[in-house]
Amino acid sequence: MRSIFREYDIRGIFEKELNEKIVKKIGYFLAQEVKGDFIAVGYDARLHSPKLFEWLVSGINFANKKVLGMGMVPTGVNYFSNFVSFEVEGKEVIPDASIQITGSHNPPQYNGFKITVNKKPFFGEAIYSLGEKVLNSEIEIYNNPIFYPIPAKERYIDFMLQEFSHLQRLPKKIAIDCGNGVAGVVLEPIFNQLNLNYTSLYCEPDGTFPNHHPDPSEEENLKDLKKILEEVGFAYDGDADRIAVLTPKHNFKGDELAIIFARHMQNPTVIGEVKCSQVMYNEINKIGKAIMHKTGHSNLKVKIAQTDADFAAEVSGHLFFNDRYYGFDDAIYATLRVLELLRNGVDLDKEIETLPKVFTTPEIKIKTTEENKFKIIEQLKKRLQTPPQGFPTIKEIIDIDGVRVVFEDGWALVRASNTTPTLVTRFEATTLARAKEYQKAIMELLEELV
Repeated sequence: MRSIFREYDIRGIFEKELNEKIVKKIGYFLAQEVKGDFIAVGYDARLHSPKLFEWLVSGINFANKKVLGMGMVPTGVNYFSNFVSFEVEGKEVIPDASIQITGSHNPPQYNGFKITVNKKPFFGEAIYSLGEKVLNSEIEIYNNPIFYPIPAKERYIDFMLQEFSHLQRLPKKIAIDCGNGVAGVVLEPIFNQLNLNYTSLYCEPDGTFPNHHPDPSEEENLKDLKKILEEVGFAYDGDADRIAVLTPKHNFKGDELAIIFARHMQNPTVIGEVKCSQVMYNEINKIGKAIMHKTGHSNLKVKIAQTDADFAAEVSGHLFFNDRYYGFDDAIYATLRVLELLRNGVDLDKEIETLPKVFTTPEIKIKTTEENKFKIIEQLKKRLQTPPQGFPTIKEIIDIDGVRVVFEDGWALVRASNTTPTLVTRFEATTLARAKEYQKAIMELLEELV
């Protein structure tokens, strides 16, 4: 059961791991971490999310906190609720914390909780400590799913319509694929009221995900969108905090979008993760400042708050705008910022064509165990201090998150996944031959260690 308490969130299989007793205790002990009285709770499209809501709310109420229920919403709406006030019992209150019930892009039997406390992500040691309290407690919590409904979704839609009123009747052909996740519950009303010309796929929430898995980072899940794509297309994961942006020519990764957005900001500070292309760091440093940081949406949100950066990005499509927004990952807001670029005459394809050409592998995953994955990273660091004869020349080793080895013509990354028992590798170089050379050298070292 300990494995459900993960680095960035709580996640497990409904009833098998996320059962009534466990979820009520999560609500109870989490509520005790919140100094104020009000906790906002929303949920995604999964079939068991309403039941988890009941159990979680019962636990929160047992701790004498008050629940603000926002119903079925994307994770971005949940985060947004931390920054606005709602009328409760005749007075205006701002939530002291929020919880999103979501399994994100996991298979339908999974669900979980993404947590914000005092506008900051609740993650890492805080989650592990919460897990110990939950698993070591025998407290019995009775059913009490009472909550105060709040119009978080409506407030969010109104905000977007006000911020992006200049997109009215944008003459672009837009295609969207919500993957039967929860994106459509706010995206379609926004598009309709902006009078946008769009074609939609799978915008009806359905937690069985009957058409394809809601993970836009997998090419297989973009096939249907590509069939209807004419000018620009967008796809979303299950809780709409990740985005894929496509044109007929290109599928834009998060680090590529970071370059494009940065070029249209004044002296930008941009945070990237260790998986981002060196091209991103080089291009942004020409016009502002690029910062390399750990992978993970919680890590990047904390770093934005520390540095007051304008923007942050993960390759997988988590995009964080602190410029004109609140610094969290929200695929709906990112969609509107892309459309704004198009309105301003930006040609996404031409922006990419101006970048230096590099050869980058997709993520290559190596299965291992939870116990061994971090040990292997430490062993690899030591091995790289005295590499074997004929090993490519190492210019620098960056150990912010795993090992990023900088070579003369590119780099290699090996890091332990924080959510699965795997090592994640990625390679980039100025030529395909060099990328393969770096890949072969690192993989041979890993074979010794795994």
